[in-house]
Amino acid sequence: MPRRQVARESRPARRGPVRSAALPALFAAALLGTLAGCAAGPSNRPVIAVRQDGGSSGSPPISTIGPKPVPPLERPGSPGITWSDCDQPTRDQLAGLGNAAGVPYQCGRVVNVLDAPGQPGSGTARISVLKAGDGPVPLVVVNDVGGEPGTLYAARLASQLPRAMLSTFSLIGVDRRGTGASDAAECVPPDVRGRVVGYDPSSARLDDLLDAARRASQECVLDLDQRLAALDTWRAAADLERLRQELDVPRLNAVGHGEGSRVLTTYMSRYPDRIGRIVLDGSPDPALDGTGQAEARAAGAEQTFGAFVTDCVAHGCPLGGDPRQAVRGLLDGLRQRPVTAPDGTQVTAGTALTAMLLGLADRPHWSDLAGALARARIGDVGGLAALVAPLLGGPDRNPARLDPQLVTGCNDTGTRLSPDRVARTAADWRGKYPLFGGLFADRLLWCSPWPVPQQTPPTTLAVPGAPPVLVLSTASDPITPAPGTERTAQQLTTGISVAWQGGGHGALATSPCATTAAQHFLVDGRAPTDGTVCPP
Repeated sequence: MPRRQVARESRPARRGPVRSAALPALFAAALLGTLAGCAAGPSNRPVIAVRQDGGSSGSPPISTIGPKPVPPLERPGSPGITWSDCDQPTRDQLAGLGNAAGVPYQCGRVVNVLDAPGQPGSGTARISVLKAGDGPVPLVVVNDVGGEPGTLYAARLASQLPRAMLSTFSLIGVDRRGTGASDAAECVPPDVRGRVVGYDPSSARLDDLLDAARRASQECVLDLDQRLAALDTWRAAADLERLRQELDVPRLNAVGHGEGSRVLTTYMSRYPDRIGRIVLDGSPDPALDGTGQAEARAAGAEQTFGAFVTDCVAHGCPLGGDPRQAVRGLLDGLRQRPVTAPDGTQVTAGTALTAMLLGLADRPHWSDLAGALARARIGDVGGLAALVAPLLGGPDRNPARLDPQLVTGCNDTGTRLSPDRVARTAADWRGKYPLFGGLFADRLLWCSPWPVPQQTPPTTLAVPGAPPVLVLSTASDPITPAPGTERTAQQLTTGISVAWQGGGHGALATSPCATTAAQHFLVDGRAPTDGTVCPP
């Protein structure tokens, strides 16, 4: 009969020159455990975080064995960034997004070479950065290109992480080139954004979507000129190297969230001798092309919706006893008669599905998504419109997030499909993934009219001699599905996988167990056991 070795406390040996007397007992104690079997040879069963009493624990087991030690933490030398106070504006933006009390914010800018393919080594890229907290060691934070600007994401993350982490680190949020305050790519006409987001994926006619994609491409080519081809992951990785130089640290310590993880894996392949402590919180599948990525996300979104339905019913769902049927009824109604929200957004079935996808990614606010869907059933679509407003350019006047998502996404893939091919794919995926299959299939048409890039991110992630990299996956993730994240850990060869059995986009600051693993890894240089599973 199998015998389980439960977690035991042990005191870790600290690594690196950074010391902090403020670190609590959480960092002075680690859990050590494995699952053992009676059969000879290694077990293939996952490691599970457990307590001495047999219950699940918020702390993962710690591995003391690795192919190479975790790099030491080193303080900056003489940073070249001029920081200025931006505390109040940042707090204003964080209103309703998290408790930011006590975390100071400063803003700065890094200048790098634009390095467009047609004009290598020339031009200027101005990168906006934000420092959250005042810990001695910089920890760079990179977000999805279509998500919150990295500066705002880092500020929010700093308000959610255990404060002890900020005794060691200051989070350095980066607005990737073309996003946020980094010379935002605002090139798609507002009406075209509405047509792209609002396109109904149940339609068999793709003419309107293709026309909208053509107009977006034409306007962005004219507006951005040489900048257009310079907005990609390859050059975003070079921006991180420039940031490392300006921070004056020998290695880059960083957290990548979702698609932002691809910037870090690209950085690792380009600058292998500059790799510090890296955490990837969700990651695109490096083995899949654009079509494969889209299908994986369709499957991930369906799975996440299933988890949302289960959670909603368990907590008195405002959508009733059959949320799936309620959502289907809402979409059918919007197909017959779209509804205009108070902010002027026309909410179609496509708009509602996009809003749902964004809401499913935000696990702490699933109850808000359920409420917005319930109100939409009686004609109040304001909640759904609010979810898509950042994509379209909301009343806060922040740059629309759809534009850099389109530009960078199309520059990062060579996939260009014909309308006929997309139509056949959509018909197939609507059968496989009834809710989101058509949505992701139709998105394959977004890049069809765009110029084919000369260079795309590397698909092979193995970096010989790389130090351990912590890779966090989320079981039901609609943006970076767990199988792709796990494949990232496998390809890295030094990847240490921690799988959270929860839902939403990303585990850091949401799963206590995964967050503790990141704490031990980043602060103490102690990697969890590869294959650790964190409870939901």
